Amino acid sequence: MIKQIKCDGTQEYAFLKELERRSGETDRKVTQIVTEIIDTVREGGDEAVKNYTKKFDGNLPLYYEVPRDVINDALTNADEDFVNALLNAQENIANFHRRQLPQGFTDAQPNGVILGQRVRGLERVGLYVPGGTAAYPSSVLMNAIPAKIAGVKEIIMMTPPCKDGTPNKDILVAAAICGVDRVFLSGGAQAIAALAYGTEEIPKVDKIVGPGNIFVATAKKLLYGVVDIDMIAGPSEILVLADETADPKFVAADLMSQAEHDKIASAILVTSDPTLPDRVEAEVIRQMEYLDRKEIIQASMENYGAMLIAQDREQAVALANAIAPEHLEVVMENPLELIGALDNAGSVFLGAYASEPLGDYYAGPNHVLPTSGTARFFSPLGVNSFLKRSSYIYYTEQALRDAKDDIVLIAEREGLTAHANAIKVRFED
Repeated sequence: MIKQIKCDGTQEYAFLKELERRSGETDRKVTQIVTEIIDTVREGGDEAVKNYTKKFDGNLPLYYEVPRDVINDALTNADEDFVNALLNAQENIANFHRRQLPQGFTDAQPNGVILGQRVRGLERVGLYVPGGTAAYPSSVLMNAIPAKIAGVKEIIMMTPPCKDGTPNKDILVAAAICGVDRVFLSGGAQAIAALAYGTEEIPKVDKIVGPGNIFVATAKKLLYGVVDIDMIAGPSEILVLADETADPKFVAADLMSQAEHDKIASAILVTSDPTLPDRVEAEVIRQMEYLDRKEIIQASMENYGAMLIAQDREQAVALANAIAPEHLEVVMENPLELIGALDNAGSVFLGAYASEPLGDYYAGPNHVLPTSGTARFFSPLGVNSFLKRSSYIYYTEQALRDAKDDIVLIAEREGLTAHANAIKVRFED
């Protein structure tokens, strides 16, 4: 079911080229549809958003903006164990992200010059959360908590209604716990457009974060520049680095934890133990039989999964860095020794008991991660994602006099005589 590839410097990289097909250009028809939706919402505002909701969902939701008492009631009436689980996760996520908060600085120099940097949170952020049956309260936690720590003043959530026109209660519970300010029942590209441009009722935001389907992702991509976004996320992926110490039962389970997301998700094993792939595949077949998303897992693993047999530990690490996966598990002897060598990964899970779902829900690091090899240059969502920085400069007359000749020389070399004049004019007799 899962292809096995012996790493010889050629076959494994041919597979990686094949893997890149998952991240091809967005379908032109999707782009055309989303562009039309964006233009219509920009001109028509709330009426256009509601018309698209009726068109795509069949009817309008019970309410456009969810009343605050409905959000509070969702938390009050929620299952106690579920609430406690979310609160425990919230504590872990907040503790981790508080350590990311940077500080501004002031550099007062002996000659009277004062330089500095001011750091503060964005004014308003839009959070998109898939709703209906594919509802992920964990996404609310992972996006809203770092935003609040960064000092974002207002979080506006957009989430599609359930089939009966009501909001998903689990989403509302997470929103209440995280302090989301307002919740609107709308999904798809129209919700993204409403956040980007603002409507009569939905406030214009500075940044949009959160996962969504291809229409949501395309809308975010097209509106980048009008508004900031978190990232353009591709299909889910996991790479497990394993050696002879790995338990094939654990490895198989963790590979399937990502394969179940989508038929184009990628689950890859890289191992220095040539006997491990067969044992892992046997476990995949056994465990898959009792999993709900069996068909999706099977399609994902057959089309985009692989077991790469490396010659040694060093080659395995090199392959992991080349692939730059969203999730990287290290199920090897002394995994902590490899931290300094694993340069390209969204999030690294070390040891047999750091299973990937631990990061999705609970441990603390963010689960919004770069995909499709972009971990080579992108980072996970975090507090910095919701901050902006400004620098400031103060010079005394004498300090500028001391620097003026250098500034004028550089400006005139660039042909910008008005720049040079702005300095020279201050010292004319």
